[in-house]
Amino acid sequence: MELSFTKSNGELDQAILDLIQKAEGIHHPEYVREMIISALKAGQETDYLADLKMLNNTMKEMRYTNKVFAPYRRKKKVTIFGSARTEPSEPIYQKCVEFSRELVRRGFMTITGGGGGIMQAGNLGAGSENSFAVNIRLPFEQSPNPVMAQNPRLITYKYFFNRKVAFVKEADAIAVFPGGFGTLDEAMEVFTLIQTGKTAPKPLVLIDDDSGYWDRFFEFVKASMLGRGLISAEDFSIFSISQSVEDAISVIEGFYHNYHSLRFVDGILVVRLTKELSDDQIETLSSEFPEIRHPGTVINRCLPFPEESDEPDLLNLPRIAFRFDHQHYGLLIAFIGRINTF
Repeated sequence: MELSFTKSNGELDQAILDLIQKAEGIHHPEYVREMIISALKAGQETDYLADLKMLNNTMKEMRYTNKVFAPYRRKKKVTIFGSARTEPSEPIYQKCVEFSRELVRRGFMTITGGGGGIMQAGNLGAGSENSFAVNIRLPFEQSPNPVMAQNPRLITYKYFFNRKVAFVKEADAIAVFPGGFGTLDEAMEVFTLIQTGKTAPKPLVLIDDDSGYWDRFFEFVKASMLGRGLISAEDFSIFSISQSVEDAISVIEGFYHNYHSLRFVDGILVVRLTKELSDDQIETLSSEFPEIRHPGTVINRCLPFPEESDEPDLLNLPRIAFRFDHQHYGLLIAFIGRINTF
């Protein structure tokens, strides 16, 4: 039988509906139905056992991720990346402890990879009760740190890609301390996701040590990437380098001074705000950022779109909307920065 996502599967559609009703308590059953159809189609199309195991484990890991994070959906969180090899005696370790402790004082929770080094420092400063750990099974260097070893907010993944989804999807900001290949991999993925609009804009702060680790990285990016035209000048809006804990936290808090969140609805970018903009402020944005709008379009205030009804807690926020040019996500970060000056 050839299965379809449309309701054209005869008795099978009724059997799936009966199963959903019998399970009870199913939210958004139309999407659960599609997941069941996907599983059945995978079973028909895939005879290679390793591929089915990967699909199965991926679904189970993502389901558990959602379960762990769901109670804290409205709590702001900062993901902390950094080396597992950083020793507690090193100044940058102590800076991370101070950073995460101050984050909690400002109302944030932290997310780390759950291992040693900078990850442990991030959990230590925040405290177990204000921390998440998204760990990965490795043959070395990655057992859960003692702060999080027995924590109900510890998740251990088989697959890096599921872990990376949790790091970015659940975070309102990303802080990156000096590290090795793994840290750079995580940081570069966030650069790419923000640059291409595959994740919502969020502050990406590179927290430096006394050796100028990130300053040297910046020089490389400027000379070898920008200098050869491999990135655009606006891409420098994607990240900032901070030398101090206070500066890093100011960047994170400042990003949400007036900007709240955004969403695309039928090609229109809707920017949700914490306070309404005046006509003069909208005109300032229009004149300073013409490139981010499609030619001939304007920035307007708007009411919530019907499609936003699935986020009922955000419906009371003031909004502006315009047709966004998707080539300018770097400028979009700068645009948000300008909104936060009002």
